[in-house]
Formats: sequence, C-alpha cells, structure tokens
Amino acid sequence: MHAAGKHGIQIKRVSSRKRSRDRNTHLTPVGKRGGATCAQPCPRAGGLGSIMAAEFCSDSEDLFGDYDSLLEDSSLLEKLDHAEQLEFTALRHKEPGEDVLTDSILDVLGDEDLPTSQRLFEEQVDRPPKRSRPQDGDAASSPLRDAGDTRKRRSVADRMKRAMLCNAAAPSSVSRGATMKEAVVSEEISIAMRAMDSVCAETPDLGPFFGLPSRVKELMFKLRGIQGLYDWQQTCLNLDCVQQRKNLIYSLPTSGGKTLVAEILVLRELLCRRKDCLFILPYISLVQEKVRGLASFGLELDFLVEEYAGSKGRFPPVKRRNNRSVYIATIEKAHSLVNSLIESGRVEDLGLVVVDELHMLGDGSRGAIIEMTLAKVLFTSKSTQIIGMSATLGNIKDLQTFLRAENYTNDFRPVQLKEYVKLTDTIYEVDPTQEECFQFSRLLNFKYSSSMQKVDPDHIIALVTEVIPAHSCLVFCPTKKNCENVVGMICKYLKKEFLALRQQEKAVLLGELRASGSGSACPVLRRTVPYGLAYHHSGLTSEERKLVEEAYSNGVLCLLTCTSTLAAGVNLPARRVILRSPYVASDFLKRSQYKQMVGRAGRAGIDAVGESVLILQDADRDAARTLVLAPMEKCYSNLLRDGGRGLLSLILSLIGLNISSSVGCVMDFLCVTLLCVQQEALCAETSLKEEVQRCVDLLKDKDLVTETAQGQTLQVTKLGRATFKGSVDLTYSDLLYKDLSKGLEGLLLNSCLHLVYLVTPYDMITQCRPDWMVFFRQFTLLTDAEQKMSAAVGVPESFIARKAAGQTVRKPVSMEVVSRMYLALVLFSLLKETNLWSVSERFHLSRGFVQSLLGSSSAFCSCVLHFTEELEEFWPFRALLTELTRRLSYCVTAELIPLMEVAGVMESRAKQLYNAGYRTLSQLANADPALLSTTIENLFPKRANQIVASAKMLLNEKAAALQEEVDELLMKP
Repeated sequence: MHAAGKHGIQIKRVSSRKRSRDRNTHLTPVGKRGGATCAQPCPRAGGLGSIMAAEFCSDSEDLFGDYDSLLEDSSLLEKLDHAEQLEFTALRHKEPGEDVLTDSILDVLGDEDLPTSQRLFEEQVDRPPKRSRPQDGDAASSPLRDAGDTRKRRSVADRMKRAMLCNAAAPSSVSRGATMKEAVVSEEISIAMRAMDSVCAETPDLGPFFGLPSRVKELMFKLRGIQGLYDWQQTCLNLDCVQQRKNLIYSLPTSGGKTLVAEILVLRELLCRRKDCLFILPYISLVQEKVRGLASFGLELDFLVEEYAGSKGRFPPVKRRNNRSVYIATIEKAHSLVNSLIESGRVEDLGLVVVDELHMLGDGSRGAIIEMTLAKVLFTSKSTQIIGMSATLGNIKDLQTFLRAENYTNDFRPVQLKEYVKLTDTIYEVDPTQEECFQFSRLLNFKYSSSMQKVDPDHIIALVTEVIPAHSCLVFCPTKKNCENVVGMICKYLKKEFLALRQQEKAVLLGELRASGSGSACPVLRRTVPYGLAYHHSGLTSEERKLVEEAYSNGVLCLLTCTSTLAAGVNLPARRVILRSPYVASDFLKRSQYKQMVGRAGRAGIDAVGESVLILQDADRDAARTLVLAPMEKCYSNLLRDGGRGLLSLILSLIGLNISSSVGCVMDFLCVTLLCVQQEALCAETSLKEEVQRCVDLLKDKDLVTETAQGQTLQVTKLGRATFKGSVDLTYSDLLYKDLSKGLEGLLLNSCLHLVYLVTPYDMITQCRPDWMVFFRQFTLLTDAEQKMSAAVGVPESFIARKAAGQTVRKPVSMEVVSRMYLALVLFSLLKETNLWSVSERFHLSRGFVQSLLGSSSAFCSCVLHFTEELEEFWPFRALLTELTRRLSYCVTAELIPLMEVAGVMESRAKQLYNAGYRTLSQLANADPALLSTTIENLFPKRANQIVASAKMLLNEKAAALQEEVDELLMKP
C-alpha cells in the first residue's frame, strides 16, 4: 500500500457525471461509510449540487457539509509531509532489492474512479511517466540509501511550493495539455451554468438555509439575532414561483417582516447565481441604514455593498470580474443606474431587482420613475427577476399584469392590533364587521381640572399616561408645529418621577444632541428629553433624528410626537399609537396612510397586543367611519401626470438608449408599462398613440429630439442626450442650458457663489420665501465681484434694498431668479462656515430645511456635472463641479470628508473619530470595534461594529475599483 494512500489523503473532484451511489467513494457521506454521524442534515448532493459546488460556493463555506473535502481536518501539505516521513523511514529499513518508492499521489486512485473529463484529459495528453528507481547520480531526487548518507532529501512539500513558484514565473504561453484541460474545465462550468438556469421546484436547494450555506443562517443569528423565520416567510421562500425565479409581489401589514425575505433572496442571487442585485428604497436615510446593515454580511460572504443616494454612485458601476455587488439605491438613482447598465450592455448582469414600498408606483413623479425603471428592466432583460414588497393594494391584479408576477398575500402580524376611536371622553372599538362600526369600549378614567381641560381638550395626557413610562407611545400630529406644541404640553403635566427614570442616559442623549449642533441644542428638546419625551419631524437634522430614533428604540425615550413621514420611513413600533387628528396638514387621511400609522402599534417580542386610538371631533365621525371601512386605494400609473412629464422623460431616454427609434417602437415598449395595462381608465379622452405622438412633437419643439431626413428614425440631439444622461427634469433642461451658457460669459472664479447659484435646485425655489431684511444684510457682506455677479444674473442691489425698505419696485424682476439667489446665499454661507445651526438661525429657516437644501443641491450638482460632460462647450465646468459636488455632499472641513464617506458617520461622530486618531478611511477600517466603542464617547458596541464594517466595505470597494482599472490597462489588445 502506498504511503500516501495509507493515510487517507482524499482528492475532491467536481464532475458533470452523476456517480452511482451503490458503492463507497470519496464522495460518499461519512455517515454512510460508517464514520461519524452528521451534526446537521446534508444538502442534496449529486446532480446539480455537485455541478454547482466549485462555481457557486463561497470559499469559506462548503455547501456539501459532511462530504470529504480536499483539506478535511489538516492541510494537504501536512499530510504529504507525514506520508513522506513514513516512506523515508521505510526506505531506511528496506531489504536489499526491495523497492518501496511510491508513485504519484494521484496514482492511488484508479482509472475507474476518475471523472469523465479527467479520463478524457488523460487519453488526449501524454501522461508523464511514473517515477522509476532513481539513478545514483540523481542528487536532487534520490532518497538516502543508508543511515550514513549525509545528503538531505528535499520534501515533497518544498518541491510542490517550488513548482508553484516556477509556474507563477513562467512565460504566459501555455502547453497543449494545459489548453485542453482548460477547455474541459470551461465545458464543466458551462454545463453548471446551464443547469443553474434550469433550476426548478424539484431541485430548489443549493444549501441547507433556503438554498444558502448554513453560514448565512449563523450570520443571521450573530448579526441580527434572528433564530428562525415566521411561517409565512418560510412559505414565501419555498413558493414555486420563487424557486423558478419568476417575478413576485408579496404584501403584508406593516411590521410583518417583509424585508428579511427580500434580503435572503438577494443573498441567494449574489452567492449562488453570482449575479448583481439592485435594492430600491424610497429615502436616503433608509438606503444608508440598509448599507450599514448589509456591510457585515458582505465582508463575511465576499460581496460588495454600494450606496447610490444623493451624489453617491458611479455610472456605469465598476465592472467586477471576481466580486458581485448589491446596489442600494434611492428611486431616482436606481433609474439612472439601470439607464447606465442598458447603455453599456450590462443589464443582464443584474440578476435581481427588489422594490420596497411598491405601492409608491401611484405616488406622483416618483411613481413614474419607478414605473420607467421596472419597465426598462422588463423590456431589456429576460433573466432579471423582480421582487416587489407592498402594503395591500386595491388593484394588485394591475401590478401583477404589469410585472408579469405572481402574488403572495398574508395578513400576518407578529402582534395583534386593536383599533379604537375617541369621541369626547369615550373610547369606541373599531369593528368593521358590525353595522354600527364603532362599538362602545370604556370611558376615560382621568381627572381633569378646568385649566387642563382648556389646554388639552382632546385628552391626550390621559391617553399617553395610561401607557408611559412603562411602555412606549407614538402621537401622530397633522403639522410639524403641532408636534412641538403637543410634546411641550404633555411635559407640563407629567409627574416629577419621570425625571428620575434613566437620568444618566438622558443626560448622555442631551450631550450628543448638543455635539451634533456644534454646541447648540433645540430648546424644546432640552425641556422634554429629561422627561423621556421628544418630537420627530423633517425640521430636525438627520443626525438629530437618528439620535432620537436610537434613544426611543433603546427605551431612553418613551414617547415621540411625530408627523406621518415617520410611519413611512422608519420602523419604530410602540405599545400605543395615537392619531391626534384624522388630517395630514389640511387633507383628510387616506386609507393607506391610516393603515401605515396604526401599523406601528405592537412591538414584536415585547408586547402581546398593540393599540391605536384615532381622536375624532363630532364633525369627522362619518368621514372616519368611511375611512376605517374603505378598501385600500388603487395604484395608478403616473406617466401622464402633469401634462405627461413622465412619458416625455421616458420617450427621450428610450430614444437616447437606442431602445426605440420611432413612434411605433415606442408603442412596442409601452406594452410593458403599467400605463398600457390601465390605458382604458387613463386615456379616456385621447388614445395612447396620440399621447405618444404629442410627446414626440413636444420633444422636437424643445430641440431634444430630431428626425432623419427621411423622417423615419428619431434621434436625440446633444442637448437631449445631456438631459437624460444628467437625469435633468425636462421642465428645466432648456433653462439650465441658458443659465450655464450665460455663466460662461463671465464666470466668477475667485468665489464659489456663482457656481453655487448654478447648482441651486430649481424645484426648491417655491419652498422658501426670502426674508428681505436678511437678504439685504447678507447681500451687503458680499464682495464687489460677488455683487456684480448677482446683478448679472438678474438680482441687483437696488431691487433688494427697495424690497427691504418696503418700497414698490417698478422694474420687472424674475422672482424665480431672486428666490434662487436667496437660496444660493444660504448655501454659500453654509460652505464658508459649515455650521448648519448658525446659518439656519441667521436666515430664519429650520435646520432641517437647510440640511434638505444642502442634500438636494449636492444631488443636483451631480446631475449638472453629468449634463455638462455631454456638451463640449461646457468643458470648464467639469473640474469645478466635481470638487463642488464633494463639498456640498458633506459640507465639513476637508480633513473630515474621508470619514464622512462611511455610511452612518455624521459630522459630530466624524469629529470624535478624527480627534481620537482615526483620521483616514484605512485607519477606521482597521480599527478594533471593541476598542473603538470604549475610546469614542457614547458609541455603543453594535454601532461601532457597523461603522468598522461599513469602512471596510467602502475600502474594499475602492480597492476593487482601482484593481479593475489596473487590469483594464494591462489587458492585452
């Protein structure tokens, strides 16, 4: 018996030939050979499983579980050395004339055990002769002949290492044998890929955890604390349509656990099918949260997590040879990303598109963008799967037809919800099955003084003190100002005992709020946080909102007063949800809005029940009954909204991407849109073809599209290409072109004010009215050159002075230009000071609005940059706007920018990290999370882990991008 064979060195192979299970081979499970039993059940092996192992497994995870692997319990080199030592000992004690030299390790396995591909290789390539007895003169390979021989024999391991080094240094020319071997391997990979494409319900699993390695299940528990899935989640993941990779829409009530299903499908696409994924979320904050949440998975499972929000994202994305990417994107960025993939011919690389809040298809211009994005994926890629998550919709059949999707619906809620309404001091339970609908439940038991009754006529104090501080409570208010008034009113009548609860943690929260405001803190929060209360709306900065959300989640705060946006954007459940009024601003609640708000009641794993209370006045009783009984609103296409703005944008991009070149081709594309499904309802007055022709004519009038001489083919003009490549709204494209052209005539370069004006978003002009005294005061602080620039764009000093003095202005001035200059002054001040609080106070604007203006400007600056890249005459703007985009994106001092690039790191945290010595992305990525949480004040271990993981992911992404560039440069033509 050969020495190597004696010691059980097993060689694992991947073969397209399905082996017989009648006899034991090296691929037989240990349990079936009489060895140790499996700790966990093995996934299905043979057939597809064995084909897929080499190509679709992560290096760190063996999908075949208990099957022997090449390395098994020790390294191959260690086993070879051990076998060699025994052989060497036998040589020293051999009898004269006996030959104990072993053949090649691979000779241990007979030809009958070789896979088909290897036997073919053996037959077609001259196999090296087996080792014969060495000659006396062979000093390099002769073993010792007796104990007195002093020459040392080189180990097998050393020779293997030397051979590998020689191979690495060898010229690139390959032998005939290597070429044929590569052909065989390529054929096997091709067979595996074809097998993967034909996966059906009979062979759904490639691993023990819904087709994923058990490593994923371990990470779910380690990183998320998830021990098991709900029954509906398991059912959904095992649906035939999911296994067959058909499109799916699944809908459940709020807090039902929809996102976890989507994440498992994303991981399966990345790890098993080795395809990129696109995850579309409605808000930047949700994108950043998802990037942080998936970064740790990406590091453990070797895929990249890329953020596409605001000004972040590369178009087209870097083409990875080895790594797969999941793109986490806002609605607008997702559309630009899909456009760039179509233009570069890479849309087939996108294996899966997940859309959260799919019901936003019916939400104005953003709904039109979602529809355009999904329609382009449907039209250009036959292999991309689309998964949509949504609350229940009234016309789900329309969406199914649009997406060619199956539907899965479940009314599961982890916590039971009880709905109530309050009229005067009486609580009624909502029971839609009863004719009366509102059934008497109880009377409020709270003694009100006459003064309290005047301050709190709706008995909010009685409702909240029934649950706080032992449980959490959310109070939804119709306006931002009402949020602040209500939380202040509640604090006045709370007992002093509230101040003593978690006092130290509240003090820490106040300190963090002050740090986020560079020493300033909101006076309302300073008064309410000690009682465990706060408000939450868009007037807060994103950092303040994040601190308030974390404190509420951790129980430091027991009550939030908030606007309806919290229900749509953040998962913050409560024991009781109170709706202060059935109105959002002046509009009566929609059924979907109501269900989103009350859906926040009930904390899974904490509460056994959740309660919602809608406060009504007598005048709203009938409308409220209709509200709770009404079916869910229907979702309609928005491509024809606002005079067909969405359809105009769609047609322009279809022509620019060479998807359509005539009205007939456009009509062919529209067959895959939601608009086509609903054309009878939406095109009652004119036909869809007439709408298309009207839009094409309008694009011609705007000089965005032109026809060939024969009038048969449509083409985009340079301006049209710049418009759709820059994702510029068609309403403003010609205006932007004129502003940029005029700016070139006298571009002010000794100040950034002119550039800032050019990238101030047009759509934010209506959201702010100038304070004329503030405007005049800030205008007088400008330099002469800056004042001349202002006059050149149409805002002279004389006009501002007259308005500040209350005088009439006879000379006509464009108020759009004036308002835009006012907003540009806000941004200009912010870039100079980088102190959002002082700028918001100076201009009498909420800090939340100033931050929103900054975010919108950075995104629009990125759009303008792509716009100018397509027009040769605007070449001077390219370098200038690149740097301005970076400054607007972070608006901090230059040294903090590398840290601010990490998802979840805000300005105050970046300052803490910088002062603690973590000054570069590399230093942060290599930090010890445990040490980081102890070094940085008020940084919890979980958040420290997320920050380090996000930094590592960003560093990996940048390194991979640079490596791809190097490979591209070194690639032979």
